[in-house]
Amino acid sequence: MASAAAGKKEAILFEWEGKDAKGNKQRGMVSSPSPELVKAKLRRQGIIPTKIKKKKGGGRKQKIEPGDIAIFARQMTTMMGAGVPMVQSFEIVANGSDNKSMREMITGIKNEVEGGSNFGSALRKYPDQFDDLFCSLVEAGEQSGTLESLLGEIAEYKEKSEALKKKIKSAMFYPVAVLIVAAIVTGILLVFVVPQFEALFAGVGGDLPAFTKMIVNASEFMQKAWFPVLVFIGIFVWVFKTAKKKSRAFSELLDRVVLRLPVFGDIIHKSCTARFARTLATMSKAGVPIVEAMESVAGTAGNSVYTKAIYKMKDEAATGQRLQQSLENSDLFSNMVIQMVSIGEESGSVDDMLAKVADYYEEEVDNAVDAMTSLMEPMIMAFLGVVIGGLVVGMYLPIFKMGDAF
Repeated sequence: MASAAAGKKEAILFEWEGKDAKGNKQRGMVSSPSPELVKAKLRRQGIIPTKIKKKKGGGRKQKIEPGDIAIFARQMTTMMGAGVPMVQSFEIVANGSDNKSMREMITGIKNEVEGGSNFGSALRKYPDQFDDLFCSLVEAGEQSGTLESLLGEIAEYKEKSEALKKKIKSAMFYPVAVLIVAAIVTGILLVFVVPQFEALFAGVGGDLPAFTKMIVNASEFMQKAWFPVLVFIGIFVWVFKTAKKKSRAFSELLDRVVLRLPVFGDIIHKSCTARFARTLATMSKAGVPIVEAMESVAGTAGNSVYTKAIYKMKDEAATGQRLQQSLENSDLFSNMVIQMVSIGEESGSVDDMLAKVADYYEEEVDNAVDAMTSLMEPMIMAFLGVVIGGLVVGMYLPIFKMGDAF
């Protein structure tokens, strides 16, 4: 037992070049404990290796983003549609990726498939990159012989989901970034600029206007306490993030509050509806039973309020209740969604109706975000004008007062 453990080596990623039976040049990557095993593996595939070398580290590992997974699904769909064998498709996609971590992962999947695993099982070795929805759809495609078309569905689903997420993030990022810049500029004015005016006013004497006194007092506070203020902000942000990540009750409270926010809450409602409809449409089209599909749909809801509602729908579906009735009971979905699903259940085309709902709400989110951004731009400019302009006016008020005295 000990000798077997000692003889087992850790797999290393190798780059290889060689020629096939027709003399065509081939190249790729393979994970193996030694170059000798790589040679043996290549010869079994009918390739005569000419060069085998250890893959260089290439510095810090790159993170695999959800967008990379969407591209992977789309590329595999294209390769399989062109009649390229699956293993060779993995090699082509891996060699075409600029992301080192992505190349290593695809090579690992290829090795699993070559070793006898099916595609879905190989994907489940990487749960951080491939969620249960992705793996379940691939396994359904393998069992039904429709893997190519289902990979296309997955690619479309991932692309649209990522586009929706980016739209929501951009809507949040813009005002937050402007407010941070405003806070930094205000802090710089209070700590470095206002004291210069304060020294000037002290030399002249006389009472300062109330507004100017307020700014001077704020400046004195910031000069003395700027470091504790920064520490407090840092601790607050850290506690907030930690509580959101580790406290389920706090996270659920935030999700409920977000849904009640004016304007932004409506966008979150629409994005959750779009995500629900898109995911369920994709699963339904793949022939996944609704009870099983709801498990994956709940995991992609994006808000704990919707997640709880979808799990309740799953339990209701298990008792034979219609989806339309479950949607009504949740009080989260609009009448239009309920009616579309009802028509789909009557006509046996729930997946098509859900896809139409997803298209509609994705467009609604786009329009709402664009409208909100257009509305916020003048509001943010007005806010900056009041804050920065107020500080400037407050500093010049005593000068105007002195000018009136002469």
